[in-house]
Amino acid sequence: MTTTPATPADRNLDAACTAVTGEIARTDSKASLLLAFDGATLAGLASIADKDLPVFTQAVGGLAVLALAAAAVLLLLVVRPNLGNGGRTIREGLPYWARLEESELRQSMTEDTRAARVKALSILAVRKFQGLARAVDIILTALALLALAAIGALA
Repeated sequence: MTTTPATPADRNLDAACTAVTGEIARTDSKASLLLAFDGATLAGLASIADKDLPVFTQAVGGLAVLALAAAAVLLLLVVRPNLGNGGRTIREGLPYWARLEESELRQSMTEDTRAARVKALSILAVRKFQGLARAVDIILTALALLALAAIGALA
């Protein structure tokens, strides 16, 4: 059996598919780690909820808890499976393949859909990174609020 050598476009599409898939996995891993940190911080704050603290510390600490809860929601949305296509018809990927009959699936496997895959996965990766960035910003804000609350508790 003879094979045709891969063209630069073939190599680039394969590399892009691999790269974008890797970025999505990295984002999910980062979000999972931040969720664990967020949860541990919230658990720690819950352990001091019944303590007699100054009103300022309680108020600022409450804002920090709300910020951590908002960050947790964003992180959950980052790791949430996305089986939709945002209203676009994409002839590529798991949700599309799941709707096909076996003969249609076989036919679709004869088409080169790598460019569509790269596009769809890139859109998903960018959304995940945006959510992750927002969550990190909110967590940093919560940590600043917690530092301020701690200073208020010492005063």
